[in-house]
Amino acid sequence: MNILFFGDLVGRPARTALKQILPAYKKKYKIDLVIANADNLAHGKGVTKNTVKEMIECGVDVLTCGDHTWDTNQALEMLEEGVCSFICPANYPVLDYKKGYKIIEVNSRKVLIVNLIGRVFLKDHPDCPFRAIDKILEDNAENFDIAIIDLHSEATSEKRALGFYLSSRVSAVLGTHTHIQTADEEILDEGTAYISDVGMVGPKDSILGCKKEFVINQMMTQTKFRYEISDDENIMINAVVVKIDDENGKAKSIKRINEVVKNAL
Repeated sequence: MNILFFGDLVGRPARTALKQILPAYKKKYKIDLVIANADNLAHGKGVTKNTVKEMIECGVDVLTCGDHTWDTNQALEMLEEGVCSFICPANYPVLDYKKGYKIIEVNSRKVLIVNLIGRVFLKDHPDCPFRAIDKILEDNAENFDIAIIDLHSEATSEKRALGFYLSSRVSAVLGTHTHIQTADEEILDEGTAYISDVGMVGPKDSILGCKKEFVINQMMTQTKFRYEISDDENIMINAVVVKIDDENGKAKSIKRINEVVKNAL
């Protein structure tokens, strides 16, 4: 099975770019399942029903989230309504942890997709991601063949720790949140694909997808940050393709995608 996982999607530029490139990517990499982190999907701040619908219609199968989950009320509404294509971090204590994962069938194999959020350097106060994933794996021990984990976390140490902790127990641990793609992709000893951060889909000439001058000004003056997405038409496409053995659920390879496309839509 070939799984395509996109890093944090930043606003309209990312949504437009995905519509543009996804059909070709699916064909080129023979993709069976598409997952994307949607923490910045709606103008950089969480999700809306319309933006989730837009991404599902363009070919994304499951959207994960992160620390901006609650930036719009619509995220909570979708979770409560049971929108099957959207999950939030399972270790947020405000919700039933079952809203943080999905099990879907792909090519007659059951794929468990879990969204977690880290605790190091983040302002939120989630439950322990290690204990949260233990519970999910224990409760679903007989219910999945392949497991993909999105850990939305600031610290590479925390991500790497979870990668080693879950080695042999899941098919992939894929980091999100920093918008910077790391070059440490590997298959851990027990057949778990790992990368500290997949990166982002968003304007290249930016900081985290935002206009760089606003970020620099905030850091220099310590004033309130003005969030505005960069208008650069060159869009960074950061993703990974993970190839998984259908028989044993172990990762066979992980390939980084780091390309720039010109938004044409």
